Amino acid sequence: MRELAGRLTAVDPDAGAAVQVISYFDRLTESRAGLESLVRGAAVLAGCPARLVDTGRGVRVRVGPDGVRVDDGPPADAGWPSAVLEPGGGPALWLERTASGPSVVDAVILERAAAAIRLVLDRTRGRAPLSPADDPALLETLLDATVPEPTRAHAARRLRAAPGTLVRALASADGRPRVLLGHPDAPPPETALPPGRLGVGPAVAVLDLPRSWADARTALRFTADGTAQDPGPRVVHAEELGGVALLAGLVAPGERPPPDVRALEAAATAAPWLMATLHAVVSTTSQRAAATAVNVHHSTLQDRLTHAEQLLGWPLRTPEGRLRLHLALTMRHLARP
Repeated sequence: MRELAGRLTAVDPDAGAAVQVISYFDRLTESRAGLESLVRGAAVLAGCPARLVDTGRGVRVRVGPDGVRVDDGPPADAGWPSAVLEPGGGPALWLERTASGPSVVDAVILERAAAAIRLVLDRTRGRAPLSPADDPALLETLLDATVPEPTRAHAARRLRAAPGTLVRALASADGRPRVLLGHPDAPPPETALPPGRLGVGPAVAVLDLPRSWADARTALRFTADGTAQDPGPRVVHAEELGGVALLAGLVAPGERPPPDVRALEAAATAAPWLMATLHAVVSTTSQRAAATAVNVHHSTLQDRLTHAEQLLGWPLRTPEGRLRLHLALTMRHLARP
């Protein structure tokens, strides 16, 4: 293998480096190396920190390019090269650098390291229970409040989840049910969540999952894409909604939206900047902070608010007007089909 790598390097440096990476992780696998050694290998080979996070199995390992383990680090960046551990799962192994372009070597490092890590996790901790890769019929059984409790308990046992295990239901825009283990005392960080709009239910015992699932689906309705035309949080935690969750029962998705929402939609057509600006106004502590959030001068924000007030037909710089605006923006999400 070493001789082959040398020959390939003379012809194609990336191909030679890729062969060396494969050989390196093959040796680690044969020696039954542990998780930290595998993450360390990825970091040293890539020349940047490498991070492994498997929430379902309670695993978090981060190693710097010098081979020293340092678990503290910045939030995961969507631009980092990454790999999944389970089919259909979210990223679990990252190389902490924003790639300027696709790298063959990085891809091989991630693929071989993830394969080796998967073997170690399966050998030492078993498959992660309640993962999206498990039987979707079992998950649906656990989430269905109409299913008798003994049947749900049987499904939980088949997914290797004890009745007292604390879990959270996740509702995503694609309609696919997910269940998250861990983080029982606080909402999970976004690095532990799949991409896209997501409603996060409260932590409950596994047999109470129907309640968490119902709350997660309600929370999903309050989410936004996070774009200029659909500003707002991509992830909403049901337990943080409080009384605002009651609005979900007043606005039916897909039906004719309330008058203030229709006014917002018409105003947004006339002024493309409007939605992002109004979201900044209701989600920051001051108008100067709102101006900073949308990267305009304070006087420009005032001009925009004056124009928005003319388009909408109500004041935006009074407490009552801001509340009305906040409710209108919220109901706009709830009215989405």
